[in-house]
Amino acid sequence: MSKQPIQGRMTAEAQEEVVVFLIGMRVNSFRAVRSWWPVFTAMPRMLKELSKDKDSGLRGYQLLLGGPRVLYTVQYWESKEKLLAYASAQDKEHRPAWAAFNRRMREGNGKVGFWHETYIVPAGSYENVYVNMPAFGLGAATGVVPVGRRGDRAADRLKAA
Repeated sequence: MSKQPIQGRMTAEAQEEVVVFLIGMRVNSFRAVRSWWPVFTAMPRMLKELSKDKDSGLRGYQLLLGGPRVLYTVQYWESKEKLLAYASAQDKEHRPAWAAFNRRMREGNGKVGFWHETYIVPAGSYENVYVNMPAFGLGAATGVVPVGRRGDRAADRLKAA
């Protein structure tokens, strides 16, 4: 998708179930670079691996900054099964990164924090609008269409599915 703003009101093309996975880290001690740097650098490797594999189930993602200490990713997945398959795959980047992270957590004495949340969102239970924005979030993951095709109001778009 283009990084140029799309003029007007757009909405995500997606109309099916969406799996939203939020995952992030919190730097609890900026001086403890050895504790948080490996966590910080593991996510780009995993996202690159997933993005190259069209069958991985990752539809798209957005990297976000939640203040000076929190970095996180919003990910959009085809299914919870594909998300869980990646998390447990022995031959993918996640397993060694997770093992290394657990070691550092034990050794680091709270210098870095980690969190994730998973949401299974049924079709018809989400809506979105992007005004004069490049494709963003779910719209970047699935494509965008003019709002009128799915309803002019949020209530209309929630009923459309």
